[in-house]
Amino acid sequence: MPHQDADLVNWSDFARTRGELGAAFLRILGYFREDGAKSISAIEDAFRARNAAALVTPAHTLKGESAQFGAYRLSAMAEEIEMVARRCVETREGPDELIETVVALRPCFTETMALLDRDANPLVARRPVTFGRRADTPPQGFGRAV
Repeated sequence: MPHQDADLVNWSDFARTRGELGAAFLRILGYFREDGAKSISAIEDAFRARNAAALVTPAHTLKGESAQFGAYRLSAMAEEIEMVARRCVETREGPDELIETVVALRPCFTETMALLDRDANPLVARRPVTFGRRADTPPQGFGRAV
């Protein structure tokens, strides 16, 4: 499946991982944020240097860590980079064909992390509440006693 067709986040897999990690979830998500940013920087640097071999390891790492959190589009992009880079190493070609995927990788990571952070934040209310009443209660009108 092309990475454009993959879900940005598979929420059932995200919830499963959250349940499995328990109290360590936020810490591990923080590691993913740090490691993901490092992997993306390494991918960008290797691509600029036209070094296909140097693309393989950070792409492989990003692929696995992304999939663990249900970030399937990011995982699919990293997998494409890894597979093309491996082929380029074998055929001794440059990784030029990856330019669109490499350029789209960081924005996808940023968007994905924003979604994961929003859902993982313990301070975010899971049910909408408005000031002074529950969200499912119809408004009475401002300043009117009922």
